[in-house]
Amino acid sequence: MKFNPNARLDTSQVQDRRSSGGGRSGGIGGLPGGKGGLAVGGGGLGLIVVVVVVLFNMFSGGGSGTSGLLGGGSESATFDNAQLESECQTGADANNNDNCTVVAVINSVQSYWAEALAESGTSYSQADTVFFNGSTSTACGTGSTGMGPFYCPADQMVYIDLSFWNELKTTFGANDAPFTQAYVLAHEYGHHVQNLLGTSDRVGTATGAGSGSVRLELQADCYAGVWANHATTVPNASGQVLITEVTNTDLQNAVETAATIGDDYIQTNIAGQQVDSSQFSHGSSAQRQKWLLAGYQSGNPLSCNTFDTGDLG
Repeated sequence: MKFNPNARLDTSQVQDRRSSGGGRSGGIGGLPGGKGGLAVGGGGLGLIVVVVVVLFNMFSGGGSGTSGLLGGGSESATFDNAQLESECQTGADANNNDNCTVVAVINSVQSYWAEALAESGTSYSQADTVFFNGSTSTACGTGSTGMGPFYCPADQMVYIDLSFWNELKTTFGANDAPFTQAYVLAHEYGHHVQNLLGTSDRVGTATGAGSGSVRLELQADCYAGVWANHATTVPNASGQVLITEVTNTDLQNAVETAATIGDDYIQTNIAGQQVDSSQFSHGSSAQRQKWLLAGYQSGNPLSCNTFDTGDLG
């Protein structure tokens, strides 16, 4: 993946809290959900660590598998973007600085959805991404490093401790290539789109292969693929294309990563358990790959209607 060296980056879409300290400590209650103030994660990589913890709990009889709020509460948090503003000004910076790569991807994903939703008669509202270290306050409770990237519907923000990229590689055996990171972020912004469209309200507390939770996560994967299809044509605010090249290797990196965060892969390779589809909350490896590619191949958000199909793959 390459960025247009002359394109301007917009760091105002990020809140850099890495030097401001964290919020109150808190835990996770049950699986991440998609309604109200519940944090929505990943299966697209967000909240992977949480999923592993919950899987351990469920298989050992320690958890119910029901949705729950993040522990702790919302409180104000300060941020300082001075360093980002200094380092991340153009696409040239995104080609050479990992943090600027993230900024550029955020700009591109949000620019795509603003235009796509406008064409369908829906207004898009910007969702900031929060960089933090250790822990931070959110309107969904306290977010922590171990949760991986996640989206909080209550404050409409994406949260990520950037050390997650290393965790993704060392713990899950996935790659941490730039386009893999883009897939992770695009997935979380897919949850923001679901929140704006009201799709998240269709998710209940049930788990299992055909549950609303699985359908929500697979749709977010599909939305990530849709953005990827358009990535090299998406302009910034001044009309300059941000991303100039997405290669087959880039796409393959994302698809391979999707396989490492499927519920079946996590159950067997991370939790050391047998596959139990009744506990699925994000979809199998094959399903995650299928829907990411479905979005990429169609380039059409309408192809991502996971809620009204009997064939999730």
